[in-house]
Amino acid sequence: MAEAEGSAAQTAKDLFAGAAGGVAQVLLGQPFDIVKVRLQTSTAYPSALSAASAIWRSEGPLAFYKGTLTPLIGIGACVSVQFGAFHQARRWFEAKNIEAKKPGDLSYGQYYAAGAFAGLSNSVLSGPIEHVRIRLQTQPHSVAERLYKGPLDCVRQLVQQGGGVGRGLFRGQAVTLWREAQAYGVWFLTFEWLMNADALRNKIDRKAVPAYKVAFYGGLAGEALWLASYPFDVVKSKMQTDALRPADQRYKTMRDCFAQTYRQEGFRGFWRGLAPTLLRAMPVSAGTFAVVEYTMRAIN
Repeated sequence: MAEAEGSAAQTAKDLFAGAAGGVAQVLLGQPFDIVKVRLQTSTAYPSALSAASAIWRSEGPLAFYKGTLTPLIGIGACVSVQFGAFHQARRWFEAKNIEAKKPGDLSYGQYYAAGAFAGLSNSVLSGPIEHVRIRLQTQPHSVAERLYKGPLDCVRQLVQQGGGVGRGLFRGQAVTLWREAQAYGVWFLTFEWLMNADALRNKIDRKAVPAYKVAFYGGLAGEALWLASYPFDVVKSKMQTDALRPADQRYKTMRDCFAQTYRQEGFRGFWRGLAPTLLRAMPVSAGTFAVVEYTMRAIN
């Protein structure tokens, strides 16, 4: 009983630290994210700089935080689930290793599997949350032309016009599952490898790795995450900015979206908007891991 209570308390700490990291992630990354989505879903901008300039010029500086309320609440919950699920899976692998008389650090295959599990656990939240955010980010700026009054109205329209919760709100969920598993498998694997390698190289406890290195390694993990999963994200964005009504939709399935993108844009079509995404990934992921790591150190 005491062991179960201890495990529950540790999971609660993991969730709290993840939520703190999620808030930092949204506040740091939202301006970059809206530029990424505009580039992924439109050919009107030749570069990230031109997209950012056009948004600033025609919509004003606050437009870079358009649709922020949904991710601020939702991404905080998502990152909380990511870290909670990752550490739960990590502890499960540690117990299995002890049973197999192989105690010590997880193998890097196990780190990847734990990260993939975290991504899949998180996808139930991230799929609809990101769908609503993308719809709000890409709607016309003019009040008269605005499609959605806010996040709740967007959810209502997605459900009513999109063919229900599954086909509407959860549109693009299949590709979201692929993206989340690959992205977070690589994310956690990269961070853990860098932290463990630093501790081993300098003959120190992992908790003694200084803050600037934690942030730097977290930033590198963010770069690895997007390089490993970006084509899935492009397809997800295309599907989630398609017409609301199923009869009017250009992309019928994930496979159809991959095929159409390749036919019309070639291999490069799967990498549109990568530059601002990588620019965003470094500070966002650095901030997330730094906040989570030091929140965990403070509360443990």
